[in-house]
Amino acid sequence: MRTVDYRDIVDNVAVMCQEANYDLGEDVVNAFKSSLKTEVSETGKDVLNQLILNANIATSERVPMCQDTGVSVFIVELGQDCHIDGGSLYDAINEGVKKGYEEGYLRHSIVDHPITREKGAGYNTPSVIHVELVPGNQLTIHMSAKGGGSENMSTLKMLKPADGLQGIKEFILNTVRVAGPNACPPLVVGVGIGGNFEKCGYLAKKSLFRPIGERSNLDDIAKLENELMEEINQLGIGPQGMGGSTTALDVKIEIAPCHIAALPVAVNLNCHASRHKEITL
Repeated sequence: MRTVDYRDIVDNVAVMCQEANYDLGEDVVNAFKSSLKTEVSETGKDVLNQLILNANIATSERVPMCQDTGVSVFIVELGQDCHIDGGSLYDAINEGVKKGYEEGYLRHSIVDHPITREKGAGYNTPSVIHVELVPGNQLTIHMSAKGGGSENMSTLKMLKPADGLQGIKEFILNTVRVAGPNACPPLVVGVGIGGNFEKCGYLAKKSLFRPIGERSNLDDIAKLENELMEEINQLGIGPQGMGGSTTALDVKIEIAPCHIAALPVAVNLNCHASRHKEITL
């Protein structure tokens, strides 16, 4: 049995929250630069250049790349032989988020009550935390600062098995088409297929944690990712919805077995600020 100290989790999560908002991942920046070579719209190229400049300013001045510093979403891989000493894992992560957002001068976007919109002093907590129990004695924390604009344009549908692959593609393409400029493209499109109502939503979210350019290890799903990427970029929405051939930077798909009578599909859109960090303790 290996022990991880509660305070180590708090301190590392605080740093992750700040770095996620200050330092856009190399995979995303490289995707901007690669898209510049293929973008057909001069306006689209100008937007991409501005996004690269914005990312550079955020990194150099240690300020958030977007005023929407997001919901803090965590996927945690907890080794079954790993023990948290000094408190609960959930409390450590939430304390780390509070510390990181407060000390990093990051916007607190969480309201305590979804209907009355009451807002306490939670410092962007509570976070959304998913824990997967895995073999081993390590603790790996994946963090994403998920913006509200792109989250609002995400959707889920319980398709019929008879809808098949064509129905899946039409649903995904229509979701992006309806989102238009509202999700702040160029997008990373996360898709979950299978499982059940809640599982496919989780799969869509989880897919967004994969680096841009990383394909599924299943040949048919990797092929579908490529096909959807091409078809989405033919919609003409373009960077920031101003037209062009760069509507999506990538498409990610995760699948799971499902009931014979069901075909659940979820699409979780991520804006151009695809903020994700990872640490292993």
